[in-house]
Amino acid sequence: MPELDNSLNNYLSYTKRKVYFGILLIILIVIFSVFAISLGPLHIPIKEVLNAISLKNILNFILNGCENVNTLVVVNIRLPRVITAVIAGAGLAVSGAVIQNVLRNPLGSPFTLGISQGAAFGAAFAIIVLGAGEIHSSSTDAVFAHNLYLTSTIAFLGALLGIFIILFLTKWRGLSPEAVILAGIAIGALFNAATTFIEFFATDTEVASVVFWLFGDIGRAGWSEAGIMFVVTTFGFIYFILNRWNYNALESGDETAKGLGVNTDKIRIYGMIVSSLIVAIAVAFLGVIGFIGLVAPHITRRIIGNDQRFLIPISALFGSLLLLISDTLARIMISPIIIPVGIITSFIGGPLFLYILARRRM
Repeated sequence: MPELDNSLNNYLSYTKRKVYFGILLIILIVIFSVFAISLGPLHIPIKEVLNAISLKNILNFILNGCENVNTLVVVNIRLPRVITAVIAGAGLAVSGAVIQNVLRNPLGSPFTLGISQGAAFGAAFAIIVLGAGEIHSSSTDAVFAHNLYLTSTIAFLGALLGIFIILFLTKWRGLSPEAVILAGIAIGALFNAATTFIEFFATDTEVASVVFWLFGDIGRAGWSEAGIMFVVTTFGFIYFILNRWNYNALESGDETAKGLGVNTDKIRIYGMIVSSLIVAIAVAFLGVIGFIGLVAPHITRRIIGNDQRFLIPISALFGSLLLLISDTLARIMISPIIIPVGIITSFIGGPLFLYILARRRM
């Protein structure tokens, strides 16, 4: 049947373009990771970077230690920073993709809905009020959360509070997609005000430290933080992939999804909760990194479309690449001074947010 063969060829071509784009992103992530490790106040040749990150060298470093300065810098400082950027970027991007799907709004993201601000409030509350942090004089580690579990739990509860407010306004008050974004901005402002209120009763050193922490900085995470983020993000990613067909059904509206047997309320609530967990862990360890969850899914959607089977994993890859490039720029723009990466991502995401908003008004 010529028609069937033609349809099959079109589908295979449709699929191959998306797969090739994903493979291209993986290659770019690897290339930029190597360059990111080599760049910095101490320039390390690419050949030495590749040798330092080889499995044999890392195992030898763990078992026997090392006195080579370049290897120490790569394994202890730059490699965990790059891995953290890749993991955090993927987590924030995939959370944004799911949030935009369940709310059916391309402006939805952890930052624009107040989720990041809620997690930041929880983390600041844990650090200042509950004593989960210690104050350091180092400019690269002003606040160190020595109780990671307490900080992450309170940050998660703060993010969850913002999520439930959004869900309540969406389901029971029937707000339009545009109104939900405005509500999210208001919720974020409330959480920022609550954070400021806590800072008002803190010492000058604590206030300065928390303000610096809220900028968002990849460099404050080490191997242990990267490991915890990897576990949580992987769990969330697997959950999202298992529900990819449900998210595709939501694209056609709640009535159509229900007709296909999808429990829309359950899928929507669980998706938002898992997204908030991923965001909370990232914020608790790194501070607020805005707009990755908005920019990465939006650009990916414009390239490959709305099919969640591809949008979810490729958004994660694009988010990893975007945050990795942003962090590298933050390190080398005015070296040796390192700009907090949250500033770079805000410069990228702010104009795009206005662009999307303007297109929706046209």
